[in-house]
Amino acid sequence: MVRIRLRRVGSAHQAHYRVVVADKESPRDGRFIEIVGHYNPRTKPGTIEFKEDRIFYWLGVGAQPSETVEKLFKQVGLDERFKRYKAGEDVEALLAEANETYKNRVTNTRTTHND
Repeated sequence: MVRIRLRRVGSAHQAHYRVVVADKESPRDGRFIEIVGHYNPRTKPGTIEFKEDRIFYWLGVGAQPSETVEKLFKQVGLDERFKRYKAGEDVEALLAEANETYKNRVTNTRTTHND
């Protein structure tokens, strides 16, 4: 089974994550198929970027997102856009809407220490 999940990168106490498509059996930071986004929880609010066209493809062929990735999808509205994509809405319009969502998401680029 193929999963969409987080892969930890960064040094100790400076974690950020790549969103990857990987086989369910591979280790967390092991072999993966494709990088489809990134997530930095150390900014306020967390920086989230997805390649939505590739995520639509992987979800369409049966990839299952992890619980954490599902929460990230909900934060940026990707789950709703995927439902509209399955209902037959134009992909280009959905991707344009996604780009606006990411552009309008105000993020402080300074990272914080976890107290």
